[in-house]
Amino acid sequence: MPEQKRTAPHAEWVQMYRQGLTTAKIAATVGAAQSTVRYHLAIAAAADPSVRTAHRNAARPTTSTRVTAEGLQNLRDTVTLYRAEGRLPSTKSPFTRERALATWLTRRRQDHDRGTLSPDYAAGLQEIPSWDQRTRTSNDEARWNQRLQEITAYMADGNDWPRHKKTDSEKERVLGMWLHIQRMKYRRSELTPDKKVQLNALLPGWRDGRTRGRPSGARNLPRN
Repeated sequence: MPEQKRTAPHAEWVQMYRQGLTTAKIAATVGAAQSTVRYHLAIAAAADPSVRTAHRNAARPTTSTRVTAEGLQNLRDTVTLYRAEGRLPSTKSPFTRERALATWLTRRRQDHDRGTLSPDYAAGLQEIPSWDQRTRTSNDEARWNQRLQEITAYMADGNDWPRHKKTDSEKERVLGMWLHIQRMKYRRSELTPDKKVQLNALLPGWRDGRTRGRPSGARNLPRN
């Protein structure tokens, strides 16, 4: 497919360049040709010569971000959220704590772009693929659909509804946590209509879960 044309100069690319990123790094991050990035930056610099100065100043070596106890807790909570739901914290979350984590992660992306990310933070975030990418909506949706397919196959094999506590396997725990979160979102009216339709169609009875008293390991019985 031909590369989509963009209005020059691309504001985000200019900002990344001001922060010290090279044209090669910008091109790799946004998935564009390096020549295209150079073209946009040349137009920006012609209109505002301070763009080049800001880039040179930002590109000078600086010390790594200081690691703090609060930062390490933010790291642990961010990774825990990803393990449970397969996504990163959102700035649009109704929960104050999650919004704070999203802000913290945005700053770590900026550190990464400037080359000042602490090795401790970098090592912890390695567990999350493409955590440094700025646009995550499509990735989050892909992970949601993947989890739905996984739990549909899990139930089709005759398993009972997966649990998120006291599980028999890591697979059950991951699927159980995902399903638990969907139920909570449903109760808070946070699930989109499209996701409700998919869950109702592929997983009848998903909101109720296990029948009380059914022994662990019992095979799932289809509901009429």
